[in-house]
This record gives sequence, C-alpha cells and structure tokens, in this order.
Amino acid sequence: MTGDSPRTGARRARRLRETAAEVFGWDELRPEQLTAMEWVLQGRDTLVVMPTGAGKSAVYQVPALLLPGPVVVVSPLLALQRDQIAGLPGGERGPGAVAVNSDLSAAETEAAWEAVRGGAVTYVYLSPEQLAKDEVIGRLAEARPALFVVDEAQCVSSWGHDFRPDYLRLAQAVRRLGRPPVLALTATAAPPVRQDIVERLGMDRPRHLVTGFDRPEIRLEVHRHLEDDERRRLVVEQAAAEPKPGIVYAATRKDTEYYAAELAGLGLAAEAYHAGRRAAERRRIHEAFLSGEADVVVATTAFGMGIDKEDVRFVLHAALPGSLDAYYQEIGRCGRDGRPALAVLHFRPEDTGMQVYFSGRAPSTDTVGAVVAAVHDHAGDPADLDELRRDTGLSRTRVTTAVNLLEEAGAVVTDASGAVSPDPDTAPARAVKRAEESAETHRRMDRSRVDMARAYAETTGCRRRFLLGYFGEEYEPPCGNCDVCDATEAEGGDGTRDDGQAVHPYAGAYPAGTAVRHGQWGRGTVLSEDGDRITVLFDDVGYRTLSLDALAGRDDLLTAVSEPGGGASDR
Repeated sequence: MTGDSPRTGARRARRLRETAAEVFGWDELRPEQLTAMEWVLQGRDTLVVMPTGAGKSAVYQVPALLLPGPVVVVSPLLALQRDQIAGLPGGERGPGAVAVNSDLSAAETEAAWEAVRGGAVTYVYLSPEQLAKDEVIGRLAEARPALFVVDEAQCVSSWGHDFRPDYLRLAQAVRRLGRPPVLALTATAAPPVRQDIVERLGMDRPRHLVTGFDRPEIRLEVHRHLEDDERRRLVVEQAAAEPKPGIVYAATRKDTEYYAAELAGLGLAAEAYHAGRRAAERRRIHEAFLSGEADVVVATTAFGMGIDKEDVRFVLHAALPGSLDAYYQEIGRCGRDGRPALAVLHFRPEDTGMQVYFSGRAPSTDTVGAVVAAVHDHAGDPADLDELRRDTGLSRTRVTTAVNLLEEAGAVVTDASGAVSPDPDTAPARAVKRAEESAETHRRMDRSRVDMARAYAETTGCRRRFLLGYFGEEYEPPCGNCDVCDATEAEGGDGTRDDGQAVHPYAGAYPAGTAVRHGQWGRGTVLSEDGDRITVLFDDVGYRTLSLDALAGRDDLLTAVSEPGGGASDR
C-alpha cells in the first residue's frame, strides 16, 4: 500500500491529529509518532525504536480508533498492562480495553471475552504466555484483530538483554490470527537486535523508525568503590540527599530490603520491591510510587518496565548492571518531564563476577535430553508445548526454553499450530549437542554484555558517547553533562579524546553499521568508533572492542562484507 497521493496522506495525518486531540487530549503529535501512525494505518508492518518516555504507546493507541477491528497488545508484565489500561481516557469517547491474564477469575475472563466479542473493546492486552493457548487464539481469531502489537519487542530477540522464550511463539500466533499487520515497539535495540526482531516476528518488509537514543537531560555519573561498606553508605546518602522521587536498583532481594530499611530509618517513604513479594504488595508499592506517596523505591530489575511517571529525578544503581541495554532502559525512567535528572552507577570491580554468574544460566543437558526424547516419541503425531510439559514433568518455562534452543539449532521444527516435530536428519544425541552449542553462544553473548557494562563504568572518555555508541549512534563529545566531560573541562581539555591526541589516522575505516568478518570471531556489525577503538557485535561471541592500531596492519583480520538488501529503513 505505497504510493499514496499527497492528498490521501494529508487526509490520513489530519484524521490522526484530530483523533489524538479529541480522544486523548493531545494537541500535538511528535513528527516521528505521526509518521509511524501513518504506516500503521497503511497496514504496513512497522518497527519503532524510541527512547523510554518518548511516547511509543501512542503509535498504536491513536490508529486503533480508526482501524476496523480490535488491536492485540502483547505486554510482558501484568503491572504494565494495568498501567496502560489505567492511562487510557475515560468517558463516552474513551476506548474500551481489557487485559486477559492469570489474575482474572473464570467469570472475569468470560466477561472480558464477551466485551471483545461484542465489539466494545478497542485494545486487548495479553501476555505472551496467553497466546500459547489454543482457546485464546480461537477467541481472538473470531474477533479478527486489525493490528498485532508487540510491546517491549527486545524480549523476542536472543541478542536482546531481556530475552523471553515465550516471545518466540508470537510469529506463530500472528499467522494463526490471519496475519494482521505487526507493530513492534522497543526502547533498546542496536541494529543487530532490530534485525533479529524482524526475523523472529516474521515481519513482512517492515518500515523502520529509529529515533535518537540521547537523553541530554539525564546527567551520567559513575562512582567506583573499593569497599562494599563505603558503597552502601554513599548510595544511601545520595538517595537521601537528591530531590525526590527516585529509584535505586540493587542486585539482590536482600539488598533491596537493606537499602529501603536504611532510607526509611532516615525518615523517607522508602519501599523494597522484588519478585519475592506477594503480588498485592508489589501492586501497592507500584501505585504508591505513581501517586507520589513513596519517595524512593529500591528494586531489583523486576520494577520499572512501563512505569509512566514523568517527575522521577534520579536513578541510582547500587551494583553493575548485567548489560548496557538494561542500564539504558532503567535510567530512562528519570527525567521524562524534560527537566534535569541524575543517573549514577555505584560499582565495584567484583560486581562482574555476580553478573557473569547470572549470565551463565541455561537448561541442563538432562532437561534438553528429556525434551528431545519427548519430541521424538511424538514423531508420528507432533506434540505441542503443553503435551511436552506433561510428558517430561518439567515446568513450562524449561520446556519452552529447551524447544527454542533446539529450534534455533535446527534440531526441531514448530508448525503454525504450535506442534513440535524433530528434524528427521538429526539424531537425538546430535540434537542435544547442537542445543548446547546454541546455549553456549548465548552465554558468550551475555558475558560480553557484562564486559561492555564494566567498560562503560571504567571508560576515561565521554560516557554519553560510549553509551550511545553501544546502540550504534554516533556522538561527538564533549556532552557537558557527564562526570568525565566535566573533569576534562576542569583540566582544560575538550573531552573529545581520552588522551587529548589528534584524530586517529585510521578513524572512519569501519563506519557504524558496517557488516564485517573477523578471522577468529566470524561475522559481526560495527556499532561505534571511539578514539582509537571500534566496538563490534559478533554473531557468535558477542561484543568486542578492537584497536584500530591492531587492525591497521592486518587486512586479513577484519574485513567489510556486503549484506543482502533488507526492508525499508527510515530515520
């Protein structure tokens, strides 16, 4: 549906603006929002990458009111679904919305589906787990959805920091629903992750809208500590002293309780939030933070996805994050009102060991072997995930993760109905081995993310340049709003190079986005250049930083390769 006349395009844009104003009260739409909305109305598959707080949800919320059927929104957290529904306008012109999830009683679930069936609902919010159920797919198919939205789309990518196995079944769900247009939304996606999202969701020649990643209002600082006691004391002191409200991210549940208790002891309204707390308690804390009753929430990474609160003034990390993807998303929860905000990372070099430990988790050989055996037992009558779970006695998460690894390794195939069949040319023992090799690739990727997070913490150059370069975005320092640039300026420098030297003679030899091949590490994509170094994301070993000096004399070490053309890309 390309080639619209200027008059048609102008009419479409006018309808979107009018709908945004009349229903949502938005007098203006950002140009990038309007562009993506127009693509959605054209029925185009669309990938949108916008920073946290930039208004991604509007890209489906407004067009939904002009589409001929309900919009399915896949959202990973129940709290996020509740927030999105609560944020919709009420009144007669307000769009109807339901969330179908495990929190509902049987009667509530039936009422939700009745509202969908009766046409009273514009948005249907679901977790990816719900879409693995035949009954859910059947009811949705009857409603003939006009758009399939994947929120937090980085969860579908095995390259992504927040990979969730159930997201890999979404492409099948789309096909079973009659293949409505797909809209994928994410705040954190480097170029290889974007391509992975497109492939894993089965998107058809999608339009890409990627806005800048920079959040100049957020000040970036890092404090390195030698002793844990010193770190704990300074985190508490800073959280107590900074303007409120704020968020402190801690590595463990125990640490969230410790910091919250210390802050409460200073008279602050501080709450500890983690997955170990009851759902009702998590909901209470969530609502207290949004309403302003809580000054500080101390949380594991379980808190914050989808938090729509404009006035958060600081985000402190009390330990090294597992990746810069996660770090960028978490610090993006402050300063959404455009006013100055603060992001500070407090770390010790020893933090790396804990993150590497967390990154090394994968299904055991026994788990994969049990799933392979069950799949082969059903070779003549393929089983779905629920049948495999019953046959193996394993949890649904373990079965799904194992099947995804096996599918990635080419050892099994999942059809449109969700049934899993073995590859006839791969013996069970070989299937297990190939799945283990795939898992090891994931482990290397995760560990390389930890290395990049530590490199950010220890960089002697502009932190904003380093952080944006990780996402493949060029930035010319000094930024004037990070601790390194401030220190460099105080010493009389300009922040453009770590050591004040001239531009490297081989600068520009590998521009960001260049597809390359390394003699040892294979294929990759150049993400950024920083002084005398480039950062490359390799398919098999993850992120690596390479010296331009080392590459200059070795034409065989890193070579540019041509890539086949893809879908349209717009920026």
